Amino acid sequence: MSLRKAYLLIFLVLIVDQLTKIYVKTNFILGEEFVITDWCRIHFIENEGMAWGTKIPGEYGKLILTVFRIFAVFGIGWWLADSVKKRHSNYLITAIALIFAGAAGNIFDSIFYGVIFDDSTHNLATMFSSEPYGTWFHGLVVDMFYFPIWEGNLPTWLPFFGGNRFAFFNAIFNVADVAISTGVGILLVFNKRAFPKH
Repeated sequence: MSLRKAYLLIFLVLIVDQLTKIYVKTNFILGEEFVITDWCRIHFIENEGMAWGTKIPGEYGKLILTVFRIFAVFGIGWWLADSVKKRHSNYLITAIALIFAGAAGNIFDSIFYGVIFDDSTHNLATMFSSEPYGTWFHGLVVDMFYFPIWEGNLPTWLPFFGGNRFAFFNAIFNVADVAISTGVGILLVFNKRAFPKH
């Protein structure tokens, strides 16, 4: 795969990611949900940018996370360019491009959303607000896809978790997360094709 095609893939993922986030951010109040089916929903949440809402504690935790991710994206970008230059497998180049696009999409939220949007807690957010909810590098990542395939109480005979409420699959995610997961999935499932032994 050429670098131009990899850039096109990255661009398309970023456009779809940002359009869906902006749509949800400006049409849903935080916590609002649109039920398509019992197991397929659009549920608007925001988080610090780590999986399952995990965050680095402290006053500078969010800034540290954002800066780390920026450095990581530069590293992934170098890996992509080097892989294209060395004519590595299309599986590898596609996976790296997807991971790069996903990481960049969530970084965009972290860097810019705090100064572009106002608060979504009790009203619909507006773009380019005169009263933004945050500052540069302190934006929250927008998530919306929710697929609670099964929800219920676990059997009481199960050790540790028996009798507790459980949901599978309870993660809420976005297009950027899908791109990252798909890229990692390609590397795992097609490992021998992504990293062929010559």
